[in-house]
Amino acid sequence: FYMMEKLNFPEFNVLIKNKENKSYIFDPVRKIWLFFTPEEWVRVHCIFYLIEIKKYPASLMSIEKELRLYNTKKRFDILVAGLNLKPLILVECKAPSVKINQKTFDQIIRYNLELKCPYLMVTNGLNHYFCDMNLKKNKISFIKELPNYKIDK
Repeated sequence: FYMMEKLNFPEFNVLIKNKENKSYIFDPVRKIWLFFTPEEWVRVHCIFYLIEIKKYPASLMSIEKELRLYNTKKRFDILVAGLNLKPLILVECKAPSVKINQKTFDQIIRYNLELKCPYLMVTNGLNHYFCDMNLKKNKISFIKELPNYKIDK
């Protein structure tokens, strides 16, 4: 059974099961069991954080959807829409062993060229970074936390 690393998130009721010596984790948005990986462990915690702490409805979330970028196919981790159904928050999740660095930020900023979210979150489960994207001024600033649901930019 996979030893789960303690993440820098509150305790959530994450569902895990073992089947034929393989571990699976339940995605509460897609309502499916996924093969357990350290990145899924972070992603599912991040989903719970957005739903339970920040109060975003699961119905406004897209998980691991395809994105076309300069004729290449990419997949984002989590996209949260605002009340107006426009993209609001883009989240990039990495495994806890992956250091968050400039390359990680370059990746999420590239994805955001297409999505145009006013907020970004980058996390490896241990370190979380939140950014406010001023799309009009093309300016990024780090912020302490993401806005709670109902605040539309």
